[in-house]
Amino acid sequence: MRLALVGFGTVGQGVAEAVAMKKDFIFDRFGTDLKIVAAFDSMTYAMDPRGLKPLELVAKKQSGKGLGKTRPKSVAEMLRELDYDVLVEMTPTNIENAEPGYTNIRTALECCRDVVTSNKGPLALNYRTLDELSKKNGVELRFEATVGGATPIINLSRELLMAEKVESMKGILNGTCNFILSRMGEEGLPFEYVLKEAQEMGYAETDPSYDIDGIDSASKLAILANAIMGLDVTYNDVRRTGIRRITLEAVELAAKEKKVIRLIGEVNGGGVEVSPRMVPLGHPLSISGTLNVLHMHTDLAGAITVTGRGAGRKETASAIMSDLVGLLKRNACLLNGKVK
Repeated sequence: MRLALVGFGTVGQGVAEAVAMKKDFIFDRFGTDLKIVAAFDSMTYAMDPRGLKPLELVAKKQSGKGLGKTRPKSVAEMLRELDYDVLVEMTPTNIENAEPGYTNIRTALECCRDVVTSNKGPLALNYRTLDELSKKNGVELRFEATVGGATPIINLSRELLMAEKVESMKGILNGTCNFILSRMGEEGLPFEYVLKEAQEMGYAETDPSYDIDGIDSASKLAILANAIMGLDVTYNDVRRTGIRRITLEAVELAAKEKKVIRLIGEVNGGGVEVSPRMVPLGHPLSISGTLNVLHMHTDLAGAITVTGRGAGRKETASAIMSDLVGLLKRNACLLNGKVK
């Protein structure tokens, strides 16, 4: 399977490392290789139809010299001319207009290529358009890595639980917010102090608004609402309140009632909303640290809770690899009807 990697930052490098790490497993299981035939960062690219060496790409990127040549045109234009099987789109999320990820993904789908992505923007803003385009052209759009990192939420729901009707969902979808609220409650520390601590530890960006204002959680919730519950919503339909105004006094008041405050995303008959909520101690949504969790209610199985690490180089690469393996499994079934 020939891959074109677009976006070669932390996630892209993690995927390249995972491709190298899982080479023997992939060949033993499917009798083929994952071959990176092109890789693009923001300015440069490398290309070889015979396959690029994943770890050499990582080393070159980390040397500060880029991936190779300077791009003569946009990635989307180059994708139209490139011979590959799967686009792995990992450019940073842009919640304003979803670019350049949206154009990259749409181009690949129009060219009848499968797409695997970690980019939330295109799905949070244009899910229905991209989903219909993939179906029209008989290709797959897979996006496990957009929600929950290594937590297998989307594939679990759409494959193993495909006979279930998911009636409602609520969860913690941002590890940075969960870390901040956990530390405030467990150590009695004020918001600004813990936010600075999160920034020093690499959990929060210099501009933390994407996390603490609920933008990241709302993006993920819109994707889940569409992909799992079959709704037709975008990020802009999500009612959103972040944690910026949560005080230590509020956290202490919750503790007196044997509760914790968590940033919860919820989809139910009343709509789609992200907001701070009080959660009883011992409830599946009272988890601490940087973990993510999704609590679903289904018509047959009842309550199902999935918990895992929500972000990180290896964690996101794990989600992307699960989608790539899903495509390999589909191909194997089409070729010979079974997978050993």
